[in-house]
Amino acid sequence: MARDVAALAAEPTEMAVADHRSSVYANSDDPAEQLAWRRLTARHGDRLNEIMDEYGWPTAHMVGEEAARAAWLIAQHADRQLDVQRRALQLVREAVSAGSASRRELAFLCDRTLVNEGCRQIYGTQVFGVKDGAPVPWPCEEPERTDDLRAEVGIEPFDAYVATYSMS
Repeated sequence: MARDVAALAAEPTEMAVADHRSSVYANSDDPAEQLAWRRLTARHGDRLNEIMDEYGWPTAHMVGEEAARAAWLIAQHADRQLDVQRRALQLVREAVSAGSASRRELAFLCDRTLVNEGCRQIYGTQVFGVKDGAPVPWPCEEPERTDDLRAEVGIEPFDAYVATYSMS
């Protein structure tokens, strides 16, 4: 079993490296590059689904911090596989309740899934564009409470995020 877990730990990490390398194509003007990105994230989403079938959520305790974060990234980018995102969200939620996953990562995955479902997000982690050089969040359920909710899960206030990641 230890050998299986070691192999399991390497797999999401390798997928995350490929994801990072290819992410420049996500919003490419070239349809072939966008298609390559979509195919890559779909393959990764399918494999993550298989991993969740066999092991549940790959927590840091199970596979190490790097692989657990990589699995979360794969779930984040499974935008065209809502079934995979919803399942990952439920498993991450359970892992957070058990103290074996990050509330911060749960918040990001929750918002991403909500936005992909066409709903308002909670934590303001997902942006839909840039205005005056700064990211603009997708609509939030309670915009007046967004920074308080972000603080509860360890995410900086949105204005601090905008200052750090300004796209001017």
